[in-house]
Amino acid sequence: MSRKAEVVRNTKETQIRVAVDLDGTGASKISTGIGFFDHMLESFARHGGIDLEVETRGDLHIDMHHTVEDTGIVLGQAIKEAIPGFKGVRRFGHAYIPMDETLSRCAIDLSNRPYLIWNVEFKTPKVGDMDTELFKEFHHAFAMNAGACVHMDLLRGTNSHHIAESGFKALARAVRQAVELDPKTHGHAPSTKGVL
Repeated sequence: MSRKAEVVRNTKETQIRVAVDLDGTGASKISTGIGFFDHMLESFARHGGIDLEVETRGDLHIDMHHTVEDTGIVLGQAIKEAIPGFKGVRRFGHAYIPMDETLSRCAIDLSNRPYLIWNVEFKTPKVGDMDTELFKEFHHAFAMNAGACVHMDLLRGTNSHHIAESGFKALARAVRQAVELDPKTHGHAPSTKGVL
């Protein structure tokens, strides 16, 4: 069974194409126009074990908000499309990711009841040129469009680069666990309701 998807979304603010292969090797080809964001998405692919292509052209002459948020929207849509009805997967995933002084925790439920709990505080307003407030916007857009309940907690940390990166890696590892095929589901949705 192929677990691939490609989603294209064009608006007056952004033009985005995202392709995913949930059973890939973590290979990525990322271009958003934002260097640090590219680095985070490459890390997401590698640690999620997901082949990922992202081509985003956004209105960066205004700011980075639309580019980051809309990329989260399309990435969430692509992952959801790659596993219709969340059938046959483990559904739940979690990860603790240490990075020097930082420790992040992410838990995810592919429930089709999207939600984000964001307990993360950055110590600086920017990482490189990227506004740190945009990391919440990305995770919110991803959760809402993937149909995922995501809890992201910064347990400790002071360096904003480490906080952002450990969070992306935690999300990636949690997603990797949640989308893993579970033979005990026998191809059904992992829910007593029979559908998610």
